[in-house]
Amino acid sequence: MAKEQAPVYLVRKGNALFPQLQMDLERLQAIPQGHSVRVELKQPRNNERLRLYWRMLSYVREATDCAPTSEYLHSAIKLELGFGTPVRLRNGMTVLVPSSVAFDKMDEPEFHIFFNKAVEFLTATYGFDVLGFYNQERAA
Repeated sequence: MAKEQAPVYLVRKGNALFPQLQMDLERLQAIPQGHSVRVELKQPRNNERLRLYWRMLSYVREATDCAPTSEYLHSAIKLELGFGTPVRLRNGMTVLVPSSVAFDKMDEPEFHIFFNKAVEFLTATYGFDVLGFYNQERAA
């Protein structure tokens, strides 16, 4: 069985892709000229957006005491947004098992949509600017 290699990161410039780091360049140079390469295009996750999401959950939880922890609020948001897989139990009842937002389970465009829906849901549910702390920090 072939050993799984780390991904190669490329940067788009116009209609061309260029290696992001030296190790990416070395991996690309190892492929003979004229040979085909299979590429799976995925945008890597934005760490800043993920950190902002968890800060937002903490802010809402502290302001409203709506959940015992940010993790519970995160699970509730996924359920409220229908972000999961329906599973039928033996008794015929169907439950929603929340999906993961882990880096290997969700790419950046998907997480961006989830993040925006979470902001909308929290704003409508709790009636205040759930990103108020962020806007205040940026203004300072």
